[in-house]
Amino acid sequence: MRANMPALAAGRRHSVGRRWDGTVLAVGNNAAGECRVGQWEDVVAVAAGNVHTAANTGRSHTVGLRSDGTVLATGWNGDGQCDVGAWRDVTAVAAGWRRTLGLLANGTVLAAGRNSEGQCDVRSWREMVALSCGDWHSVGVRADGCALAAGNNRRGQCAVGNWRDLTAVAAGYLHTVALRRDGRVLATGDRSTGACDVDEWEDAVALAAGSYHTVGATASGRVLAAGDNSHGQCNVGDWQDIVAVAAGSTHTLGLRANGTVVSAGNNASCQCDANSWSGIQVPRARV
Repeated sequence: MRANMPALAAGRRHSVGRRWDGTVLAVGNNAAGECRVGQWEDVVAVAAGNVHTAANTGRSHTVGLRSDGTVLATGWNGDGQCDVGAWRDVTAVAAGWRRTLGLLANGTVLAAGRNSEGQCDVRSWREMVALSCGDWHSVGVRADGCALAAGNNRRGQCAVGNWRDLTAVAAGYLHTVALRRDGRVLATGDRSTGACDVDEWEDAVALAAGSYHTVGATASGRVLAAGDNSHGQCNVGDWQDIVAVAAGSTHTLGLRANGTVVSAGNNASCQCDANSWSGIQVPRARV
Protein backbone atom coordinates (compact mmCIF):
# COMPACT_ATOMS: atom_id res chain seq x y z
CA MET A 1 0.00 0.00 0.00
CA ARG A 2 1.28 3.46 -0.82
CA ALA A 3 1.78 5.75 2.18
CA ASN A 4 2.52 9.45 2.51
CA MET A 5 2.22 10.09 -1.20
CA PRO A 6 2.97 13.77 -1.93
CA ALA A 7 -0.19 15.83 -2.01
CA LEU A 8 1.62 19.14 -2.52
CA ALA A 9 4.20 20.15 -5.12
CA ALA A 10 5.84 23.44 -5.95
CA GLY A 11 7.61 24.48 -9.13
CA ARG A 12 9.31 27.75 -9.92
CA ARG A 13 6.14 29.67 -10.67
CA HIS A 14 3.29 27.28 -9.91
CA SER A 15 1.87 25.11 -7.14
CA VAL A 16 -0.07 21.85 -7.31
CA GLY A 17 -2.29 20.06 -4.81
CA ARG A 18 -4.04 16.69 -4.78
CA ARG A 19 -7.43 16.58 -3.12
CA TRP A 20 -8.80 13.65 -1.12
CA ASP A 21 -11.04 12.62 -4.04
CA GLY A 22 -8.14 12.22 -6.47
CA THR A 23 -8.68 15.49 -8.34
CA VAL A 24 -5.89 18.05 -8.68
CA LEU A 25 -5.66 21.81 -8.19
CA ALA A 26 -3.02 24.17 -9.60
CA VAL A 27 -2.26 27.89 -9.38
CA GLY A 28 0.42 30.09 -10.85
CA ASN A 29 2.10 30.51 -14.20
CA ASN A 30 0.43 28.44 -16.91
CA ALA A 31 2.47 29.63 -19.88
CA ALA A 32 3.46 26.09 -20.83
CA GLY A 33 0.23 24.46 -19.68
CA GLU A 34 1.71 23.26 -16.40
CA CYS A 35 -1.53 24.13 -14.56
CA ARG A 36 -3.82 22.23 -16.95
CA VAL A 37 -4.77 19.57 -14.42
CA GLY A 38 -8.49 20.26 -14.12
CA GLN A 39 -9.47 17.02 -15.86
CA TRP A 40 -7.15 14.76 -13.91
CA GLU A 41 -8.82 12.11 -11.77
CA ASP A 42 -7.82 9.19 -9.57
CA VAL A 43 -4.46 10.83 -8.80
CA VAL A 44 -2.53 9.64 -5.73
CA ALA A 45 0.61 11.80 -5.96
CA VAL A 46 1.81 14.95 -7.71
CA ALA A 47 5.19 16.43 -8.66
CA ALA A 48 6.18 19.76 -10.18
CA GLY A 49 9.24 20.52 -12.26
CA ASN A 50 11.37 23.17 -10.59
CA VAL A 51 14.10 25.45 -11.90
CA HIS A 52 16.49 27.80 -10.18
CA THR A 53 15.93 31.50 -10.64
CA ALA A 54 18.73 31.93 -13.18
CA ALA A 55 17.17 29.47 -15.63
CA ASN A 56 16.35 31.02 -18.95
CA THR A 57 12.58 30.74 -19.14
CA GLY A 58 11.05 29.23 -16.03
CA ARG A 59 8.82 26.99 -18.15
CA SER A 60 7.84 23.97 -16.13
CA HIS A 61 5.78 20.77 -16.09
CA THR A 62 3.50 18.88 -13.73
CA VAL A 63 3.29 15.14 -13.18
CA GLY A 64 0.55 13.06 -11.60
CA LEU A 65 0.58 9.43 -10.53
CA ARG A 66 -2.72 7.57 -10.82
CA SER A 67 -3.83 4.74 -8.55
CA ASP A 68 -3.47 2.21 -11.39
CA GLY A 69 0.27 2.96 -11.70
CA THR A 70 0.03 5.06 -14.84
CA VAL A 71 1.41 8.60 -15.08
CA LEU A 72 0.00 11.88 -16.36
CA ALA A 73 2.05 14.91 -17.40
CA THR A 74 1.36 18.40 -18.68
CA GLY A 75 3.43 21.48 -19.44
CA TRP A 76 6.73 22.14 -21.12
CA ASN A 77 8.00 19.10 -23.02
CA GLY A 78 11.04 20.47 -24.78
CA ASP A 79 13.25 17.59 -23.67
CA GLY A 80 10.62 14.85 -23.59
CA GLN A 81 10.08 15.16 -19.85
CA CYS A 82 6.34 14.67 -20.34
CA ASP A 83 6.74 11.52 -22.46
CA VAL A 84 5.52 9.23 -19.67
CA GLY A 85 2.27 7.98 -21.16
CA ALA A 86 3.61 4.47 -21.65
CA TRP A 87 4.84 4.06 -18.08
CA ARG A 88 3.15 1.35 -16.06
CA ASP A 89 3.41 -0.11 -12.54
CA VAL A 90 4.75 3.17 -11.14
CA THR A 91 4.58 3.75 -7.38
CA ALA A 92 6.16 7.22 -7.06
CA VAL A 93 7.14 10.15 -9.29
CA ALA A 94 9.59 13.06 -9.09
CA ALA A 95 10.02 16.06 -11.37
CA GLY A 96 12.98 18.37 -11.91
CA TRP A 97 14.16 20.80 -14.53
CA ARG A 98 13.42 19.19 -17.92
CA ARG A 99 13.17 15.75 -16.30
CA THR A 100 10.78 13.20 -14.77
CA LEU A 101 11.59 10.09 -12.74
CA GLY A 102 9.29 7.19 -11.96
CA LEU A 103 9.78 4.51 -9.32
CA LEU A 104 8.52 1.08 -10.34
CA ALA A 105 7.01 -1.46 -7.97
CA ASN A 106 10.08 -3.67 -8.41
CA GLY A 107 12.36 -0.91 -7.07
CA THR A 108 13.87 0.14 -10.39
CA VAL A 109 13.64 3.65 -11.86
CA LEU A 110 12.47 5.11 -15.17
CA ALA A 111 13.62 8.49 -16.49
CA ALA A 112 12.48 10.87 -19.23
CA GLY A 113 13.94 14.19 -20.31
CA ARG A 114 17.25 15.99 -20.31
CA ASN A 115 20.33 13.89 -19.55
CA SER A 116 23.15 16.25 -20.53
CA GLU A 117 24.57 16.13 -17.02
CA GLY A 118 23.86 12.43 -16.46
CA GLN A 119 20.87 13.13 -14.23
CA CYS A 120 18.82 10.42 -15.98
CA ASP A 121 21.47 7.72 -15.54
CA VAL A 122 19.34 5.83 -13.03
CA ARG A 123 18.48 2.65 -14.92
CA SER A 124 20.98 0.65 -12.86
CA TRP A 125 19.39 1.68 -9.54
CA ARG A 126 17.75 -1.17 -7.63
CA GLU A 127 15.68 -1.60 -4.48
CA MET A 128 14.71 2.10 -4.41
CA VAL A 129 11.96 3.42 -2.16
CA ALA A 130 12.14 7.21 -2.68
CA LEU A 131 13.24 9.68 -5.38
CA SER A 132 13.87 13.39 -5.78
CA CYS A 133 14.98 15.66 -8.63
CA GLY A 134 17.14 18.75 -8.42
CA ASP A 135 17.90 20.93 -11.40
CA TRP A 136 20.84 18.89 -12.68
CA HIS A 137 21.00 15.90 -10.35
CA SER A 138 18.80 13.06 -9.16
CA VAL A 139 18.85 11.36 -5.79
CA GLY A 140 17.14 8.35 -4.26
CA VAL A 141 16.85 6.25 -1.12
CA ARG A 142 17.25 2.48 -1.19
CA ALA A 143 15.34 0.02 0.95
CA ASP A 144 18.41 -0.38 3.15
CA GLY A 145 18.41 3.35 3.98
CA CYS A 146 21.39 4.24 1.77
CA ALA A 147 21.35 6.97 -0.87
CA LEU A 148 22.28 7.06 -4.55
CA ALA A 149 22.83 10.10 -6.77
CA ALA A 150 23.42 10.84 -10.45
CA GLY A 151 24.18 13.99 -12.41
CA ASN A 152 26.07 17.21 -11.87
CA ASN A 153 28.28 17.10 -8.77
CA ARG A 154 30.24 20.33 -9.13
CA ARG A 155 29.28 21.52 -5.64
CA GLY A 156 29.26 18.07 -4.03
CA GLN A 157 25.48 17.75 -4.24
CA CYS A 158 25.86 14.08 -5.22
CA ALA A 159 28.23 13.21 -2.35
CA VAL A 160 25.73 10.99 -0.55
CA GLY A 161 27.58 7.68 -0.62
CA ASN A 162 28.20 7.60 3.13
CA TRP A 163 24.66 8.42 4.20
CA ARG A 164 22.79 5.70 6.11
CA ASP A 165 19.48 5.07 7.86
CA LEU A 166 17.50 7.43 5.62
CA THR A 167 13.75 7.66 5.12
CA ALA A 168 13.53 10.55 2.65
CA VAL A 169 15.64 12.76 0.40
CA ALA A 170 15.17 16.12 -1.32
CA ALA A 171 17.24 17.80 -4.04
CA GLY A 172 17.55 21.52 -4.72
CA TYR A 173 19.58 23.41 -7.29
CA LEU A 174 23.07 22.71 -5.95
CA HIS A 175 22.33 20.94 -2.67
CA THR A 176 20.80 17.73 -1.34
CA VAL A 177 19.21 17.04 2.04
CA ALA A 178 18.06 13.78 3.61
CA LEU A 179 15.93 12.77 6.58
CA ARG A 180 17.22 10.11 8.95
CA ARG A 181 15.04 7.75 10.95
CA ASP A 182 16.03 9.51 14.14
CA GLY A 183 14.63 12.83 12.87
CA ARG A 184 18.00 14.42 12.17
CA VAL A 185 18.78 15.96 8.77
CA LEU A 186 21.87 15.57 6.58
CA ALA A 187 23.00 17.98 3.86
CA THR A 188 25.63 18.19 1.14
CA GLY A 189 26.42 20.59 -1.67
CA ASP A 190 26.69 24.35 -1.96
CA ARG A 191 26.72 25.90 1.52
CA SER A 192 26.97 29.53 0.41
CA THR A 193 23.19 30.18 0.58
CA GLY A 194 22.68 28.54 3.98
CA ALA A 195 20.42 25.85 2.54
CA CYS A 196 22.68 23.19 4.07
CA ASP A 197 22.56 24.71 7.57
CA VAL A 198 20.37 21.94 8.95
CA ASP A 199 22.80 20.17 11.25
CA GLU A 200 20.94 21.26 14.38
CA TRP A 201 17.50 20.22 13.20
CA GLU A 202 15.79 17.54 15.28
CA ASP A 203 12.49 15.67 15.31
CA ALA A 204 11.90 16.28 11.59
CA VAL A 205 9.31 14.13 9.82
CA ALA A 206 9.26 15.68 6.33
CA LEU A 207 11.65 17.62 4.09
CA ALA A 208 11.56 19.76 0.96
CA ALA A 209 14.30 21.52 -0.99
CA GLY A 210 13.82 24.69 -3.00
CA SER A 211 16.42 26.16 -5.28
CA TYR A 212 18.33 27.85 -2.49
CA HIS A 213 16.40 26.95 0.68
CA THR A 214 15.43 23.90 2.71
CA VAL A 215 12.23 23.32 4.68
CA GLY A 216 11.35 20.69 7.25
CA ALA A 217 8.23 19.79 9.21
CA THR A 218 8.58 18.49 12.76
CA ALA A 219 6.54 15.90 14.64
CA SER A 220 4.97 18.74 16.64
CA GLY A 221 3.63 20.38 13.47
CA ARG A 222 6.08 23.27 13.42
CA VAL A 223 8.21 24.18 10.39
CA LEU A 224 11.95 24.79 10.11
CA ALA A 225 13.65 26.65 7.26
CA ALA A 226 17.21 27.50 6.23
CA GLY A 227 18.78 29.27 3.29
CA ASP A 228 17.88 32.14 1.01
CA ASN A 229 14.99 34.23 2.27
CA SER A 230 15.06 37.05 -0.27
CA HIS A 231 11.37 36.50 -1.07
CA GLY A 232 10.25 35.54 2.42
CA GLN A 233 10.17 31.85 1.54
CA CYS A 234 11.66 30.97 4.94
CA ASN A 235 9.12 33.00 6.95
CA VAL A 236 7.43 29.87 8.26
CA GLY A 237 8.25 30.07 11.96
CA ASP A 238 4.69 30.79 13.02
CA TRP A 239 3.09 27.97 11.05
CA GLN A 240 1.39 25.31 13.18
CA ASP A 241 -0.24 21.93 12.72
CA ILE A 242 1.74 21.23 9.52
CA VAL A 243 1.93 17.63 8.26
CA ALA A 244 3.70 18.13 4.91
CA VAL A 245 5.78 20.77 3.11
CA ALA A 246 6.75 21.60 -0.46
CA ALA A 247 9.39 24.03 -1.71
CA GLY A 248 9.49 25.77 -5.06
CA SER A 249 12.27 27.90 -6.40
CA THR A 250 11.42 30.86 -4.17
CA HIS A 251 8.22 29.88 -2.36
CA THR A 252 7.13 27.39 0.28
CA LEU A 253 3.88 25.52 0.90
CA GLY A 254 2.66 23.86 4.06
CA LEU A 255 -0.22 21.40 4.44
CA ARG A 256 -2.21 21.62 7.66
CA ALA A 257 -3.76 18.58 9.32
CA ASN A 258 -7.20 19.87 8.31
CA GLY A 259 -6.35 19.76 4.59
CA THR A 260 -5.84 23.49 4.12
CA VAL A 261 -2.66 25.11 2.80
CA VAL A 262 -0.42 27.98 3.92
CA SER A 263 2.21 29.63 1.76
CA ALA A 264 5.15 32.01 1.95
CA GLY A 265 7.50 33.59 -0.55
CA ASN A 266 7.43 34.84 -4.10
CA ASN A 267 3.89 35.31 -5.39
CA ALA A 268 4.67 37.19 -8.61
CA SER A 269 2.88 34.52 -10.66
CA CYS A 270 0.20 33.83 -8.01
CA GLN A 271 1.97 30.58 -7.08
CA CYS A 272 1.17 31.26 -3.43
CA ASP A 273 -2.55 31.62 -4.08
CA ALA A 274 -3.14 28.16 -2.60
CA ASN A 275 -4.35 29.54 0.73
CA SER A 276 -7.95 29.10 -0.38
CA TRP A 277 -7.51 25.38 -1.06
CA SER A 278 -9.25 22.83 1.13
CA GLY A 279 -9.63 19.10 1.03
CA ILE A 280 -5.97 18.46 0.17
CA GLN A 281 -5.10 14.87 1.03
CA VAL A 282 -3.44 14.61 4.43
CA PRO A 283 -0.85 11.84 4.99
CA ARG A 284 -2.22 8.89 6.93
CA ALA A 285 0.84 8.80 9.12
CA ARG A 286 4.02 10.81 9.50
CA VAL A 287 7.18 9.45 7.90
